[in-house]
Amino acid sequence: MEQTPTPKLSPEMLVPRLGEYLIKKGHISQEDLEYALTEQQKMVSEGESPLLGQTLIELNIISRDILDQAVTEQIIQLRSALQATNRNLERRVQERTAELQNALERLAELSKLKANFIANISHELRTPLTHIKGYTELLISESFGAISEEQKHALQISQKSTTRLENLIEDLIMVSITSRGDLALKQESVDMRRIANLSVTNVLQKAEERGVSVHAVLDRHLPAVQADSQRLLWVLGQLLDNGIKFTASGGRVVLRVEHETDKLLSISVTDTGIGIPTERIEEIFQPFHQLDGAATRRHGGTGLGLLLVRQIIEAHGSMLDVISAEGQGSTFKFPLLVAKGN
Repeated sequence: MEQTPTPKLSPEMLVPRLGEYLIKKGHISQEDLEYALTEQQKMVSEGESPLLGQTLIELNIISRDILDQAVTEQIIQLRSALQATNRNLERRVQERTAELQNALERLAELSKLKANFIANISHELRTPLTHIKGYTELLISESFGAISEEQKHALQISQKSTTRLENLIEDLIMVSITSRGDLALKQESVDMRRIANLSVTNVLQKAEERGVSVHAVLDRHLPAVQADSQRLLWVLGQLLDNGIKFTASGGRVVLRVEHETDKLLSISVTDTGIGIPTERIEEIFQPFHQLDGAATRRHGGTGLGLLLVRQIIEAHGSMLDVISAEGQGSTFKFPLLVAKGN
């Protein structure tokens, strides 16, 4: 099959609507253009590929100089239009960048205001709550006189409620601190065996009340890790408490500490609870959020615990990994560096 020859490169190829431009400039008439287009089509049908300008020259309608001048003027206009478009685009990009920067600064300001508000309100709540808690304890201990068993029971319920409220306030204060990037860690050499056993001991009563077994599985000869002992104890307590909360009676929660490498220990908390749909794992780290309203009412909680757990672990230079599937339990795992000299 014979192929149509490719036309030679020409500046005219860069110019759109050349015929209209020549008419506008008075170099040709509409009849001239139609005649040239007709002749051009004939040449195309014969296997040629003439440009309009060349056709006009061959028909003696315009000269080469006129064509070259028209093409040059068109190219200059196109270049000017392109430059103007680029300038407009750059200006719009600069404007949008400035708007985005302002929005980010405003967002950071609002975030800081929110964190400060939470911190201030939480601190203000501490004082009256301390008074309520103190007087409740005095009443239960009958420091102000004898009370009936019914009264004592009611006061004990109030005491538990003040403890939950106190924990919420502490969590709110911690959220405000971490959101401002002010979380300070007291890094030291920490006995991981002691911290793990203490964490389990602290949640045994709650586990027994729910009919859930909880225990620690520890490698022998565990070296110390580099961490903030109080923060680490709180993290493990939260993970264990979370596992107990979402595990039915007869289930189990296991805290494991084992060697990952010579320089890393792997800490994990595994439960046999309700699990988390894989596609929704990230949601559990959103503040004041649980996966559904029913779970919130049934299991309680503010949705702050896991957010703080992850923030504290990341402040240690580590990363929290969650492995879970709906109905198959969950594992929360993170590594810690072995302390220097171990």
